[in-house]
Amino acid sequence: MANIQGPQSKEYGCYRSTSILRRIDCCPPLQPVVPVRDLTEDFLRATSSAAAAAYGWIGKGDGKAADGAAVEAMRDVFDTIPFDGRVAIGEGERDDAPMLWIGEPLGSSQGLENAQMIDIAVDPLECTNHVANDMPNAMAVLAAAPRGALLHAPDCYMDKIAGPSILKGEISLEGSTQYNLEATSHVLDRPISDLTVVVMDRPRHTDLISRIEGIGANVRLIGDGDIAAALDAADPDSNTDLLMGIGAAPEGVITATALRGLDAPFEGRLVTTTEDHQERALKMVGERIDDIWDRDELCSSSDAVYIGSGVCAGRVPGVRKNPEGNMIVTSEIIDVKSSTRSIVESIL
Repeated sequence: MANIQGPQSKEYGCYRSTSILRRIDCCPPLQPVVPVRDLTEDFLRATSSAAAAAYGWIGKGDGKAADGAAVEAMRDVFDTIPFDGRVAIGEGERDDAPMLWIGEPLGSSQGLENAQMIDIAVDPLECTNHVANDMPNAMAVLAAAPRGALLHAPDCYMDKIAGPSILKGEISLEGSTQYNLEATSHVLDRPISDLTVVVMDRPRHTDLISRIEGIGANVRLIGDGDIAAALDAADPDSNTDLLMGIGAAPEGVITATALRGLDAPFEGRLVTTTEDHQERALKMVGERIDDIWDRDELCSSSDAVYIGSGVCAGRVPGVRKNPEGNMIVTSEIIDVKSSTRSIVESIL
């Protein structure tokens, strides 16, 4: 992954305060309409606050309470951000509280002239069960892009495939499992027996797992957290080569945004399991309901940002407390336009 920067990234390495991450160096005045990426600090405050709110529920066996705390904390921060926002895709509809519901207006500049109109794909608490049981990779995550740039679809499922940038144009949902494994083996110049595919541990994947193992590759099962798993698959230095299988559609759009910033391949196809989801998907995406969506269709703008703030340790460190009793939240930021990845800490 070219142009990846570590914790001392010029973009974000200097941000640190006791409550809000803010830019220390001088910046030009904001224009009436600012790029999405210029609101990164504010969006980071939203995910960090959600992660901190969920922290108190780690290991307490109540994922719903943890999710509710994260949702309310994130919504409270969104209410202070000067933008005209909308949840393009998230978990649940308006009546499914506590959720940031699909279509929910966000921001303090709703309807104002020259306000930046931004779409958000969001999961205030990815892996609620992992928080409840103190397991890895629970995060507060979002992707932000200009209005209309993120897939606007219902909270249904999505079939997904992801891998490192070297596999661009080589893997696809159009191909069979064997085709994708053989292509990966060829491009990486490694035997299929040396490949590892991460798959969510669900009954719906019984056949997929059997195919992967029958072809000779290794399967790494995860309970939840396919955003972190896809990011690992995109990392050529990780022990994961591919992500395959069906997960949630909001996480698919969030992942597509992150992988666009890493120039790594991702494809998704909506999967509806109820008549209600089918009807709403038809209304929202029309005749494209059965299409395979490429990464750059799921997130069609380079003016976009991905942020994942750790709750439980995993891809990024989990929330921890310093000697003064403040919470430290570690977040991964991927700026799509500059193709930079930064790890930052917020002290709340």
